[in-house]
Amino acid sequence: MEPANQIRTGIENCMHRPQHQQNSSPPQTSAPIKNSKQNSVSMVFRASIFWKYPSFCIVLIFLLSFPETSESKKFLKRGSSLSVEDDSDVLTSPDKTFTCGFYDLGENAYWFSIWFTNSKDRTVVWTANRDRPVSVRGSRASLRRNGAMVLTDVDGTVIWITNTTDTNANRAELLDTGNLVLKDVNGKVLWQSFDFPTDTLLPNQPFVKSTKLISRLEIGNFASGYFSFYFDSDNVLKLMYDGPEISSVYWPNRDFNIFGSGRTNFNSSRIAVLDDIGNFSSSDQLQFSAIDMGSGIKRRLTMDYDGNLRLYSLNKKTGLWMISWQALTGQCKAHGVCGRYGICVYTQKPEPKCTCPPGYEVGEPGNWNKGCKPKFNITCSSSQQVKFVKVPRVDYYGFDLNDSTSITMESCKKLCLDDCRCEAFSYRLTGEGRCFTKSLLYNGYNSPNFPGDIYLKLPVSVEASEPRMLNVINQMCPLSESSIMFGSPSMYDTAGKRMKWTYLYWFALAIGAFEAIFILSGWWLLFRKQGLPSSVEDGYRAISSQFRKFGYSELKKATKNFKEELGRGASGAVYKGVLADERVVAVKRLGDSNQGEEVFWAEVSTVGKIYHMNLLRMWGFCSEGRHRLVVYEYIENKSLDKHLFSSDFLGWKERFQVALGTARGLAYLHHECLEWVIHCDVKPENILLDNEFEPKIADFGLAKLSQRGSNSSQFSRIRGTKGYMAPEWASNLPITAKVDVYSYGVVILELVKGIRLSKLIVDDSEEQEAELTRFVREVKRKIQSGEEAWIEKVVDPRLNGKFSRNQAATLAEIGISCVEEDRNRRPTMDSVVQSLLQCDA
Repeated sequence: MEPANQIRTGIENCMHRPQHQQNSSPPQTSAPIKNSKQNSVSMVFRASIFWKYPSFCIVLIFLLSFPETSESKKFLKRGSSLSVEDDSDVLTSPDKTFTCGFYDLGENAYWFSIWFTNSKDRTVVWTANRDRPVSVRGSRASLRRNGAMVLTDVDGTVIWITNTTDTNANRAELLDTGNLVLKDVNGKVLWQSFDFPTDTLLPNQPFVKSTKLISRLEIGNFASGYFSFYFDSDNVLKLMYDGPEISSVYWPNRDFNIFGSGRTNFNSSRIAVLDDIGNFSSSDQLQFSAIDMGSGIKRRLTMDYDGNLRLYSLNKKTGLWMISWQALTGQCKAHGVCGRYGICVYTQKPEPKCTCPPGYEVGEPGNWNKGCKPKFNITCSSSQQVKFVKVPRVDYYGFDLNDSTSITMESCKKLCLDDCRCEAFSYRLTGEGRCFTKSLLYNGYNSPNFPGDIYLKLPVSVEASEPRMLNVINQMCPLSESSIMFGSPSMYDTAGKRMKWTYLYWFALAIGAFEAIFILSGWWLLFRKQGLPSSVEDGYRAISSQFRKFGYSELKKATKNFKEELGRGASGAVYKGVLADERVVAVKRLGDSNQGEEVFWAEVSTVGKIYHMNLLRMWGFCSEGRHRLVVYEYIENKSLDKHLFSSDFLGWKERFQVALGTARGLAYLHHECLEWVIHCDVKPENILLDNEFEPKIADFGLAKLSQRGSNSSQFSRIRGTKGYMAPEWASNLPITAKVDVYSYGVVILELVKGIRLSKLIVDDSEEQEAELTRFVREVKRKIQSGEEAWIEKVVDPRLNGKFSRNQAATLAEIGISCVEEDRNRRPTMDSVVQSLLQCDA
């Protein structure tokens, strides 16, 4: 018997000392005690122990009065076990961060796990038997004498066992790192849980080619799910959906090659690690950092059940977790989240929602892994009549039977009709008609910026129409047909890519007919309305591009010789005008420019085709001699600064709406349009508010465009408004979209505080510093000190406490991260949008 067990037995015997212990001789065995013979023998044995070894028993009873020693909590000795029936029968790391024992979910399901001791929900980081829980009665985790650690169920069935049989494993120990190890008498590690991760990677836990993080199946279920994080055979870290029917990699973005995603496959060591301060680095050059990077914070990198890989940081005070980094900024980018036929839709709730397309219904309520099921049967019989139902701005990733370009929609429809395997077709018109016929409908998602629609093949008998439940905003982004297209071909698993020349001829003929109509209409309209000579080419451009070229004299007349000035900025003044068709417009004079008319036309026409609800709409332009003017829609409520820094200040609801809308507009410019569409001068004066206080960003990209090729003012030099300019302007670093992120951060901090943070102030030492610097320093100090009511001291006092604490805290934290000196630590605008969408009021 082990010494610890011998002592425990001795204590138990001593504690059962007979009542008549004052006698000089042992009690008689015939004394009345218990009824059973077994208990009688036990009592006699214990009595004899006490009378023979009274001093020994007294010492043992004295030892028993003290709490269990720390060694019994830190170690599980050879031959000992942990019982599921005793909640206190656990191992604890020396610093009390981690606990190892039986973790319960439900009434009779237990897992042998490791969890964070001080997190509010006892967050599990490792599980031995994730796919096979044990019973509440009789289950044990034992370190057997043969060196193996074994988990047994109530009937003695071995559920899990380590690969240390026939070793000299002496003890099991839980380290401060969260690593459960088996050691020999010399302290050598023979086995460790770090080598067998489940869904979580802890700091300093090596992640290698033989390991994989596999998500849970769902909330409240430790079973293995369908999403995994792993090193692929090409040495690159990837996220994959491995469902019951299909498997597909969805991160990094499949539209880019390995190097385009910032990775490399040259290093075959396949190793990655998360360090203590929140930096993750990998042999494939994947690197990221927690937004709260620093020491002393407990962290975990978890492959979540929804398909997203997230880095979490623990708040010591509340015991709650904060997301400090995530792989996917748009949750619908994860494959398989809504199952077969399901469509992932972004909402203003914390999570996106799943829905079924017309003609389909939920396969299993509450379980989107089952996706949707059709309410009909489609056969290959020629007698069955079918129809196509349009679902706007929706696409299904992959499973393409055909990929055809320069094709009409009717021809695309015919391709699907003629193929019995076709369940739907996707059609896009982005300068050229593009058709994808689909054999399976998986990975469906809805995006307001997707330039196409899906057309479902349904029997005529099925009652279905174009759905109204998908909140789709008509948004388009201009693309250069010669070099860029929506949806890289790598996004689709195409079965064949042969050009259908017959369809091409018909398509060319149709274009020719439309062109003739446009030319005649343009000639007639321009000549009749303006009475001015105009080239046929300009007329065609004006109609086909949905905006037109104005004459300088026409705009001079519309603005009454530039009489009413609406505002003035670094790139020019803006005037109010009324066109001949009675449209009220804002006309911006960019000043004299040596830029050629053709270059100016090409650049402005590109910006003119950008449509987004949070970007100011351009109606046209003027380029005559040295005159360069741009015509915009007129916005009634003028700019944000007129409302934020005056007595007629905005309420909180409107402020948050401005922050979200502005983020959406910038995200659209940065991530959906051409790379060079960077605003470079985000400030309240360039954020206009319509009647419903929906923000519209003005002057996006145009000042940059007007300076392209100019010797007098190069884009790489300082540009923008003092106080809103990112540090890289002064450092002469390459300018990226992160300069807009910095400026946006200043704006939303001003939305929170309600004052100009871009101005300089003088402190007590008569040294100047930016109000922004002082504000950020003060907020960081309040957050780090754990002040409960820090947000009330930060928000604009004019609101009188009428604001959402959660939204205000989110805006403040995002704003601080946006104004980081190091641009690599600033978030992207699409991640900002997702954070705001997930923020509850």
